[in-house]
Amino acid sequence: MTEDGKVVERVTFSRGYDVCMMAIDGTWRRDCVLNAISDNDATLTVEGSIQGLNLKEFFLLLSSTGLAYRRCELVRVNGTEMDISFLKGKPGRKRSASAEAERIGA
Repeated sequence: MTEDGKVVERVTFSRGYDVCMMAIDGTWRRDCVLNAISDNDATLTVEGSIQGLNLKEFFLLLSSTGLAYRRCELVRVNGTEMDISFLKGKPGRKRSASAEAERIGA
């Protein structure tokens, strides 16, 4: 359950789903298997070492082309299994079209 009392739906994959982790700046990339996912978090099995990688913030690439992705942070590591949470955009960062037009003087 979430803080506001809603039940979180989690999808668990019986065989896993091949995905990829990538650094925000693109300096590293690791293949992994997505075991379970919800709106807020996921569980991965990582292939290869994660030692020395900055996992404070990274991308989870959900498609081979990289067009479907989520910004993530590490929650917990247990051997090759990782729990991650999805980072949401900062509130108040988006501007309406009219506010943006007013800002640039259009």
